[in-house]
Formats: sequence, structure tokens, C-alpha cells
Amino acid sequence: MQELIVSKNDAGQRLDKLLAKYLNKAPKSFYYKMLRKKNITLNGKKADGSEKLAVDDVIKFFLSDETIASFKEEVKVQKVNHNLSVLYEDANVLIVNKPVGLLSQKAEKQDVSLNEHIISYLLDTGSLTNEELLHFRPGICNRLDRNTSGIVVAGKSLIGLQTMSQIFHDRSIHKYYRCIVVGKMTKKERISGYLHKDESSNKVTVINTDEIEKKQLKNAIDLSQYDKIETEYEPILTNNDFTLLEVKLITGKTHQIRAHLASISHPLIGDFKYGTDAMNRQIKQKFGLKHQLLHAYRIEFPKLEGEFQVLSNQEFIAKEPSFFKSIQKQIFG
Repeated sequence: MQELIVSKNDAGQRLDKLLAKYLNKAPKSFYYKMLRKKNITLNGKKADGSEKLAVDDVIKFFLSDETIASFKEEVKVQKVNHNLSVLYEDANVLIVNKPVGLLSQKAEKQDVSLNEHIISYLLDTGSLTNEELLHFRPGICNRLDRNTSGIVVAGKSLIGLQTMSQIFHDRSIHKYYRCIVVGKMTKKERISGYLHKDESSNKVTVINTDEIEKKQLKNAIDLSQYDKIETEYEPILTNNDFTLLEVKLITGKTHQIRAHLASISHPLIGDFKYGTDAMNRQIKQKFGLKHQLLHAYRIEFPKLEGEFQVLSNQEFIAKEPSFFKSIQKQIFG
């Protein structure tokens, strides 16, 4: 007989969903049969699998260790030599400063992403066990492009993952970025437009609001293919050729900052996808910059309750990479 005590990462889900993770090689018919025969019980009673689990519920398996082992495949963890820059950590949340060149999530099976670094870190620090990975996998709650650095928030627990994902989804968390763009900008502005993503090229097109209105009058656009976007920016440093901006994402769509600023003739330096080739070749030659200079610099949490009260209205800042600061100093002095 084996016993499983429901943890906070397992609570809130149906019993059959947990059994599917715990006996991950077993067909559904097997554990439903075991439930009917009371070979698997919940809190000492017969269960049918539809029960919602609570913390400290006890699931007992009246099966041999060999039988359980035959239906239970250990989770394979892609361990990496992590070197996370941790900005904040508690029992539910981990906030890190992602470096340039690291994927937020896997694109291909063989990829190593920030998620693998986070899981390896949690395993090595004892915040997570291989057994727990059978039931719950920590993960990131916001994504950055491979070559965008800065703040990423991860959920260490189920409630952490759910709560952080929700505040990113409902936009109650405020996200600020730093970038250097082509051209002189002197005023704080809030701009809007419409964004369309071409999945085949992983490139987006932005049409500004006044242009959309003209196209609508001519019935020349299908707005259902576009997402409304809003971006706010404020100049920090400027000269005749470049501007250091702090950008606040009001909405958060793929490549929004890069494409939206390019659409108003102020592309990010180093951005060969949305910027000016001639300018970017000069920037590459002078500074060695081969990608967009964009950094997720600051986040401001909304008012939070309960377990997350410690994060309520808190601000976190991730320092820019050294190459960012070096280019900034050379451009602006």
C-alpha cells in the first residue's frame, strides 16, 4: 500500500486528473476500475474520480509497489547549469532577470529555455522534488523574445502560477521596458494602432489608428484579423540621432514595442526585423549589436491580498545588461 497526501499544488483539481499524472502510464480504465473496487480510496472512502481535492486529503493505493511502479514513469528533467539572476523569491513566486539569447519557453524539443533553468534551480535549492514534478510543473507567467532581456515572473506553486498568470492576463501588473530608438523624441506620448501577426514569418504589421479609419471607409480591411494595441513611451535621454525611451506596455502583443515604434519611424537600434538595414549595419559595425536593444526594466504589482500581500504595490527593477549600458554611454555620453 502507498499513500499520497494532497499538497497545495495538487488541491483544487479532480481526483482523476491527479491520478492521470501520478499513474501516468496507466490507461484511464485502470484507475477507474481501481476506484470502483476500492483499491484506490480518498480519505478512507470509495471515490469515483470526480471529487475536488483539498490540501491534506489522503489518497491510498492498495496495490503492490511493483504494480504502481509499472504504471508510473518518472518525469525526465532536462537539468542545466543554471546561473539565474534572482530579483525576488518566496514560496509561490520567483522573479528573475533573463539574459539575452535565452528562450523563455522551448520552441523545439531539444531547446533549453528559461523554464529549464528555473526548474533546475528549484531542484538544486530544494524548493522542488522530482516526485512533485509528477503532479505540478513550475513555469513562467510572461514571455520575452530570445534577444530581449529583463524581468520574467514565474510561479513556483500552483497558486503562484495561477495568480501571476491572471495579473498578466488582466493587465493589472504594469510593465516597463528600456530601449534606444532611431531619431530625436522629446515628448511623452501614448499611441494606438492595430496589429496583425503573420504566423508563417513570425512578423507583425502595425497600422496606426488614422490609417485604419481610412481603410475602413474604403472597406479595404478586415479588422477581425487585427488586435487593438496601445503603447506609452517617455524619453529619458535624447540627442539629434537617438533616444533612450522608457516604454509602458498597455496591451501586450507579439513584437508590439518593436513594430509599433517602427511604424512611427522610430525603430529600435539593432532590430533587423523591423528597423532600417543601413542604420543597423552601422550600429552593428560600431557596437557589435546583432539584435534589438530592448530590456524589460521594471514591473509594478497591483494591490494583492492573502498569500501575495507581500507583493502588493511592490516595484522590481532589473538592471540593464552591461552591453546595453555601454552602448547607452557611448551614444549619450
